[in-house]
Amino acid sequence: MRGCPRLALLCALLPWLLRATAPPRPAQPLARGDPRDPARGADFDRVYSGVVSLSTENIYSFNYTSQPGQVNAVRVYVNSSSENLDYPVLVVVRQQKAVLSWQVPLLFQGLYQRSYSYQEVSRTLCPSKATNETGPLEQLIFVDVASMAPLGAQYKLLVTKIQHFQLQTNVAFHFTASPSQPQKKDFPGEQFFVVFVIKPEDYACGGSFFIQEKENQTWNLQRAKNLKVTIVPSIKETIYVKSILLSFLIFFSFYLGCLFIAFVHYIRFQRKSIDGSFGSSDGSGNMAVSHPIAASTPEGSNYGAIEESSSSPGRQMSSSDGGQPCQSDTDSSVEESDFDTMPDIESDKNIIRTKMFLYLSDLSRKDRRIVSKKYKIYFWNIITIAVFYALPVIQLVITYQTVVNVTGNQDICYYNFLCAHPLGVLSAFNNILSNLGHVLLGFLFLLIVLRRDILHRRALEAKDIFAMDYGIPKHFGVFYAMGIALMMEGVLSACYHVCPNYSNFQFDTSFMYMIAGLCMLKLYQTRHPDINASAYAAYASFAVVITLTVLGVVFGKNDLWFWIIFSAIHILASLALSTQIYYMGRFKIDVSDTDLGIFRRAAMVFYTDFVQQCSRPLYMDRMVLLIVGNLVNWSFALFGLIYRPRDFASYMLGIFICNLLLYLAFYIIMKLRSSEKLLPIPLFCIVATAVVWASALYFFFQNLSSWEGTPAESREKNRECILLDFFDDHDIWHFLSATALFFSFLVLLTLDDDLDVVRRDQIPVF
Repeated sequence: MRGCPRLALLCALLPWLLRATAPPRPAQPLARGDPRDPARGADFDRVYSGVVSLSTENIYSFNYTSQPGQVNAVRVYVNSSSENLDYPVLVVVRQQKAVLSWQVPLLFQGLYQRSYSYQEVSRTLCPSKATNETGPLEQLIFVDVASMAPLGAQYKLLVTKIQHFQLQTNVAFHFTASPSQPQKKDFPGEQFFVVFVIKPEDYACGGSFFIQEKENQTWNLQRAKNLKVTIVPSIKETIYVKSILLSFLIFFSFYLGCLFIAFVHYIRFQRKSIDGSFGSSDGSGNMAVSHPIAASTPEGSNYGAIEESSSSPGRQMSSSDGGQPCQSDTDSSVEESDFDTMPDIESDKNIIRTKMFLYLSDLSRKDRRIVSKKYKIYFWNIITIAVFYALPVIQLVITYQTVVNVTGNQDICYYNFLCAHPLGVLSAFNNILSNLGHVLLGFLFLLIVLRRDILHRRALEAKDIFAMDYGIPKHFGVFYAMGIALMMEGVLSACYHVCPNYSNFQFDTSFMYMIAGLCMLKLYQTRHPDINASAYAAYASFAVVITLTVLGVVFGKNDLWFWIIFSAIHILASLALSTQIYYMGRFKIDVSDTDLGIFRRAAMVFYTDFVQQCSRPLYMDRMVLLIVGNLVNWSFALFGLIYRPRDFASYMLGIFICNLLLYLAFYIIMKLRSSEKLLPIPLFCIVATAVVWASALYFFFQNLSSWEGTPAESREKNRECILLDFFDDHDIWHFLSATALFFSFLVLLTLDDDLDVVRRDQIPVF
């Protein structure tokens, strides 16, 4: 019996040995608070409370089964009453393929180093979707709660399954989110996630924020946003096709209309040629002429005109007058250095241009070939400018679009997101397509100008006296430049709309300034062909304007000194330009004089022309125009100085447009006052221009987005599509503005067609 104690000891140790050698089994959920189990089996939708410290860490395990075709998302909520930021509660969530961690209290950094501490934090875990190939999946989640606090930190844990995680098409879903509790939703099919993050301050989204140094900031910890999200399907491919076809058909109809008008004029010209009758200009630029006639001249109507016998050698004369035969504009022997080579040309200019009554023959004395070659420089220079301007622009917008596509950051570009339809790599194809009108109508205008140019060359080669000594001198260089500018406006506007933002706003506005400036120059050149500005001076002036615009956008928002300097420059430039226009470019001050001599002469001119003749200035019509023009420009300068508008680019464009409209109105009024006519085509173009511009401006001021504010502020202005579910208000502005510019160009091209049978010494200058 000596072995009985040993046998009893073996029997006592046997159960322990069996447990030690048995294979491990999966951990089963145990009662909460069991200190022997490192991972506590836990249940969903149950609140667990505990204390963690330097020596205590709690681990919770959650498991569920994911069925094929279902997406089960889990959300973890953690709350801690501890406000000690040095020893926060640390939460680590482990999944099969992901790890997520955060701390409670959660600290956010605001503006000017402000900090906001949130004591309740929740996160949505990335779900693992089961497929038919894998079958049901067992999902296991571990939640580790720990802290380095020596005295312990309390916490509460809640893990729930999200009931409405998947969004449905055309079904609105309402929910609430806060800075410490973002939401993530899943959309089936393409399987993308929608994440909503709330900022701790409104300043990040464009709102104002001001707080006293010692003011309590705890109110900001309770901020929450009530959100509504709706997923809608994108438009069908048929809408893309219809929109593209409609855009082309609309503007190709202009081509058909111009062809029809040209055909009608051709038939009329052929009939008049067969009948041998004389026909005046019909508005198309065709001269149906079989022989010149001597127009009766009212008594005194040739006052101040230059007689044919006293014409200067530089004036182009017909062969019947004994002058040199007509030569082609492309004559390489004609150089711009041939200008004003007569020794007495300066005295002739002073005598002629300062007469009280001027006629077109007085200001068209230079050789036609030389002047025409001078104006062609406008065309070649703008092509050079367009190429060098467009290449870096295209490169930049491609970079912007690439960054947007790679990063997915929708705050880089200020689209109208409610009507932005992508195509390929482009995010807003509709805004690019709508600029097609500028390119097509600009090219059509070039074809119309080319036709007129060819007909005029043929008339010159035929030694037609009406082409040489009647009507407005035909110089088409500025018209060609206007057509190129209209096409480039469309190209650069499309580039801007690839990614509209603060950095590339000046892409299309630059050519808007050039279009307005070229129109004013062409209108002035019509009756002042010999004294118009050179292409180099004109484009240099445009460069100065664009530079001022860039400075205005950068510094013009809050800098008073910029507005003071700009207003002074604006007023002085208006006065200087007015002086040159009033004296036909003959007002000069000898720089060799002393300072007192300069001021003495300026005072003498002012006294002679304004004080002594204040009852009736020497050039009344020009004086009225310049007074009104200066009042308008001074009003703009004072408005900018007082109100300092934020959109400086539009402010500058408004100055150009108002001056152009003012000059055009003055020109038409003076034309009618001089008993000249408006033929049907220019009259139709004037009416169409007014109607289309009024409609276009209505859509322009809808303001669907704005890079002047933050992306969030810009999205507040977004609107739905209004045409074919594809084009928005700004696209309609593109269509109408292209049409309005085309009609405006036709007005300038055909406005004086009624003068093609009037001698130049009977056409007044104003």
